[in-house]
Amino acid sequence: MRVTAADQRRRLAPVIEQLTADGVPVSVDSFLPDIQRFATARGVAYLNDIRGFPDPTLYDELAAASCRLVVMHSVQRDGPATKVATDPAAVWAGIGSFFTDRLAALQAAGIGPERLIIDPGLGYFLGSNPEPSLAALAGIRHLKARFGLPVLVSPSRKSFLRTLTGRGIADSGPATLAAELHAAWQGVDYIRTHDVSALSDALTILDAIAGRTCRRLPGGPTGEDRADRSERS
Repeated sequence: MRVTAADQRRRLAPVIEQLTADGVPVSVDSFLPDIQRFATARGVAYLNDIRGFPDPTLYDELAAASCRLVVMHSVQRDGPATKVATDPAAVWAGIGSFFTDRLAALQAAGIGPERLIIDPGLGYFLGSNPEPSLAALAGIRHLKARFGLPVLVSPSRKSFLRTLTGRGIADSGPATLAAELHAAWQGVDYIRTHDVSALSDALTILDAIAGRTCRRLPGGPTGEDRADRSERS
């Protein structure tokens, strides 16, 4: 059963209040306009919309806010992830055309590029078969170069990993970490994960081997999905 906007506000309010009081950047993930307004009014640092902010009637309000926007692509466009087989080439082309159009609309409304983060979507957001998700992960460098914006990915525990390995959610940690490390090596800017400790340790080792430094964003999303984000630069 879908959680109502009223219930979401009731759950979010004390969490946002406590985290912001502690100086922790807060991210809220919701496609409901009421929740997006609720979150921006409370000064969240990030707002994530799995539909990619499709409603132009909200653009003036989003432009007036200060939070960064995670613009996510999905093949569904207008609803939650569904199990449908897709062609990876068509999905990849759709990712490009979606961001071309949506980013132009958001920037035309006065939302500066410094506030935008793009997420190609993974798992059922791209299709029930694993190939589109693999193509999206392989194309991170291309997305960054084409659009000149930070990229966020969320492979953690996704269906395509379980399809490839035959493992259940409880045993998807190694596959998740492999996908996350590939994304990090490709220069992804944000990784949304369930196992923050494992990813943090893995990035520490990856950076030590590569002789690089890693900066991580404290805190993470609140609300329905409390997976944390790690930021690389």
